Parts: sequence; structure tokens; C-alpha cells
Amino acid sequence: MKYEGSIYRPPSEADSLILQVTVGCSHNKCTFCGSYKDKKFRVKSFEEIKEDVDEARQYARFIRKVFLADGDALIIPQKRLIPIIQLVRDAFPRMERIGIYGNTKSILKKSVDDLKQLKDLGVGIIYLGVESGDQVVLDRVRKGTTLDKTAEAAKRVKDAGIILSVTVLLGLGGVERSRQHAEETGKFLTRIDPEYAGALSVIVVPGTPLAEQIKRGEFQVPSPYMLLEELEIMIENTNPTHMFFASNHASNYLPVKGWLPEEKEKMLKSIRYVLDQKDPSMLRPEFMRAL
Repeated sequence: MKYEGSIYRPPSEADSLILQVTVGCSHNKCTFCGSYKDKKFRVKSFEEIKEDVDEARQYARFIRKVFLADGDALIIPQKRLIPIIQLVRDAFPRMERIGIYGNTKSILKKSVDDLKQLKDLGVGIIYLGVESGDQVVLDRVRKGTTLDKTAEAAKRVKDAGIILSVTVLLGLGGVERSRQHAEETGKFLTRIDPEYAGALSVIVVPGTPLAEQIKRGEFQVPSPYMLLEELEIMIENTNPTHMFFASNHASNYLPVKGWLPEEKEKMLKSIRYVLDQKDPSMLRPEFMRAL
């Protein structure tokens, strides 16, 4: 497989074939993200993708899940994306699902009918980075979108019958907007009502605009216990129809997971116990935290 640069995938795609169909991220302006700073965005040619598919088929013919990387492969125009997905389907007849990253812009470039076409061809889940439900925070981190646009994008995915999995970032509002960020993110998760939501915690990546803001004293990362308070507030304000919420990513100090609203009180009880105890041994050690 001819991967270019570091490759990232959602935790739930651990058993998937990772097929790099784009290089980098088409937005690549978020202040906190250093994942694709070393790459210039481009869509790989069909020939390049076919070479990787042919190689994978030689060694792993019974692939059941495929994840299309990099940052937001959904940005590929429909006329170019359809042949790629058909290529994957033909190569792996036992495939059950294709997963793909999308952002608000790339989703809104597709109509509901476009997304339904992708679903019919095997796209079963779209991963969307929401990051925050606080528009002030989104503007500060240069997310490049609005909450209303993101809500419309989420609606299109759900209307197409594709599973929507979103991520949010604890600590993204800094100490200054910690509570607002947590409250508004919980409310926004309620508004868009995804099937899955994952909470990560901000990890400062050297060389990013966020790291420079910290050096200048313009941003202060919340303490581990402030991040737990954010998690508590976020869950308190999240009232979806039926959503699996998890904070078990390696960036977090405390793994919590469960179905909302059914297991809300159990999850909150776990967080509050750790907050009451203030025992550092209950938290993930700093050296074990990672993106």
C-alpha cells in the first residue's frame, strides 16, 4: 500500500482496510490540528487507488470493512467517488461496510440523493468532526463553518440512512469558555441527534497555531479535572433520542461510555466519583495520552 504521510482512522475502523484515496485535508486550517500540516491536499488518481486495491486483494481477499482516508475523502466529487467505491465493492465481495470522513462542507456538496446513492453502494457510516457546539469556539479555532450548516449536514446524512458518528473536543474552549463550550456542545449533540458521539481531549501539538497561542498566553488548556467537569456538563446537557457516547479515546483522562439517555445517570455517577476523590491514580497517566 502506497500510503503518503501519517494515516489516521477512527477507533471503530481498527479492523478495516485503510485505503488512502485523498492525501491530507481539504480544509486544514483548524488551529488545534497538526495531523495534515505536512501534506498538500490532493485526490489520488484512480490508477493509484486501483494499484492499492489490487495489492490488498492479493493478501486479504475477505475484507469486510474498508475505511477511505485521508481527512475528508467525502470531498471527492460524486462522479469520481462512485467509480472508487464500485472498485472497492468489486474487489471485496464480502465487504459489509465502507466508512469515510466528511466535514460540513464536503457533506453539503452532496444532496440527500447523492448520499443515498453512496449508501446503496456500501457507505454505511460517515465520521464528522463537530468539535464544539459553541460558535465562538468554532470561530476561534478556524473551523470554517457554522452550527446551522453543520446541523444541516448532519440532517442530510441521517435522511440518507447513513450512520452518523461525530467527535467533540474537551478543552477546546480553553479555561475561559470551558463551561459555555461544554453546555453548548451537549445542546448541539441533542440538536443533531447522531447515532454515535466520541469525546476527545485537546492535546497541544507543537507547531500548530494553538501551540503558538499558548506560548503567547492567549489560550490556557483546562486542567485534567476541569476537563472532567466539562465531560460532566456535556453529558448533563445531551438529551438525544438514542446515542452511544464514549470518552474512551487515548487522549482522555477518564474513559466513560454508555447509551444516552438510558445510561446517563450511571455515566455521571462515575465522573462525579472521580471528581470527588481527586485521586490522580484514577486518571490516565499523562505519558499514556495520545491522539
